[in-house]
Amino acid sequence: MQVLIAGAGPTGLTLAIDLARRGVPVRLVDQAAEFFAGSRGDGIQPRTLEVFDDLGVLDEVLAAGAPTPVMRAYLGGEFVGERRMAEPVAPTPAVPYPNLWTLGQSRTEAILRDRLAEFGVRVETGTALVSFEQDDSGVTAVLDRDGVRETARAAYLVGADGGRSTVRKTLGIPFEGSTDESLRMLLGDVRADALDHTYGYWFAAAADRPMEGIALSPLPGGKHFQVAAPLTEDAEAGLDVLQDYVDRHSGRTDVVLTDLTWVTVWRPNIRLARAFRAGRVFLAGDAAHAHPPTGGQGMNTGIQDAYNLGWKLALALDGDESLLDSYESERRAVAARVLGLSTELLDKLVEGDEDAMARGEDTRQLDISYRAPGDHRALAVGDRAPDAPVKDADGQPVRLFDLFRGPHATLLCFGATGPLPTEPGARSYAVLRPGSTTTEPHVIDVDGHAFTAYAAAEGEHVLVRPDGYLGRRS
Repeated sequence: MQVLIAGAGPTGLTLAIDLARRGVPVRLVDQAAEFFAGSRGDGIQPRTLEVFDDLGVLDEVLAAGAPTPVMRAYLGGEFVGERRMAEPVAPTPAVPYPNLWTLGQSRTEAILRDRLAEFGVRVETGTALVSFEQDDSGVTAVLDRDGVRETARAAYLVGADGGRSTVRKTLGIPFEGSTDESLRMLLGDVRADALDHTYGYWFAAAADRPMEGIALSPLPGGKHFQVAAPLTEDAEAGLDVLQDYVDRHSGRTDVVLTDLTWVTVWRPNIRLARAFRAGRVFLAGDAAHAHPPTGGQGMNTGIQDAYNLGWKLALALDGDESLLDSYESERRAVAARVLGLSTELLDKLVEGDEDAMARGEDTRQLDISYRAPGDHRALAVGDRAPDAPVKDADGQPVRLFDLFRGPHATLLCFGATGPLPTEPGARSYAVLRPGSTTTEPHVIDVDGHAFTAYAAAEGEHVLVRPDGYLGRRS
């Protein structure tokens, strides 16, 4: 075994898929005896959709999910209007998936597990990471399954085991931030068959206190709603409490809640690990950063941690460890910025600014960049590589994302009609304007979208990293 991953949520699953498709032997263990069955992180950001495109699960995610619903708002029992979290944005050649997509987290995880199984890897449930030690050549971990302990050896260990991470605590890495016990939110999944499931609902009893209400958002693939309400009194998190909220805030008697499948009490726990790496051990996802739910950033940031780390671990296992340190430098900076955004949105909502979420353009994570500080070029090293329509050598329409899909890097050679340069681990393509020809692997730009998106000149070479970010321009 080359990599041991503790924690089989979206982060651990994404990393396991990325490693398995590269032929890296991997084990994915989770201490829970059963798979998570709630909606929790139900918002999939546009950048994560692009990751899912590359991992081969996008079609399943789109088929199972739905766009963000129209929310019907009622104040004091009176209908006051409709709104969305964000208005839909039309796709562009550079950004094919510009909008937030809704899918309950448990369904997302099931799709990822099915994809992982295609590589012959299955989640080992009921298997807890008890302890571990590392040396210069690897990590020795003790695993416990139903009281039976096993010693496992791996080249690297990744802790994707949540906010209470055993891996982070064992390493002694501080989880810096705060927990606000004064603000609590009740979250759960419940049926409300009297409501039209094609809409979401916001019920608030008083027009002058619109944020003191209850929200019900439809979950795709069934009849359940995700429900969210501020918890202002000491009470057990259960169906009776949620029903009381609906009765008080909606002014209706026909909305009967049933089939509570998941419920939790959430507190603002906003934290960032001081380090994401200690030797041969890494932190990712909630083990490295804890987010408020505002802006839908937590799950998405963890998935992209994994997407950043997978190809770097594969390189290290192939003998090149030079990029391992860049995981922390790149992803910790992103997590810090995203935490700031999520916290700012939370503060505005607490203050009563119910329009704060609708203005959250930056939550799409398409603007995340690893570029060097002070580099102000239109498209620089470290930026997200845009998509563009092209035609392949047979004249069939494809996209640049089709060229990128897979575990390889991609070298785009703009205007090259002669022999193409080679790059270790990369596939090279000439990107040509209509009328140009070459016997080398190539695509033809459609309406100049590729040249424009990459701000590329004739003769320029652009390396796209395996995680879809620009690695070099020359």
